[in-house]
Amino acid sequence: MKRKPVLFGILFILIILTVLVYSTLGLAKYKVEICVQYNGRTSCRSASGTSRQDTYRAAMNNACALIASGVTETMQCESSQPVSIRWVREP
Repeated sequence: MKRKPVLFGILFILIILTVLVYSTLGLAKYKVEICVQYNGRTSCRSASGTSRQDTYRAAMNNACALIASGVTETMQCESSQPVSIRWVREP
């Protein structure tokens, strides 16, 4: 009798993990690598996403997070032009 709840629990966890992995890996249509230069420092980061604009913004945010400090510098870095943009995957 005690085996059924355990089996249902394990099955439920496997279903949740499967959905999580599928949604994480299967929905990313775009992938981009962006290099940004700010205050003499350069950072290159990549991001994946479901839309071109969101993917671009995520890569810019990731790159600027490493070379800018504080809100003002981060906003200035994110609004600057990237040194290079390489679209790795596009539909």
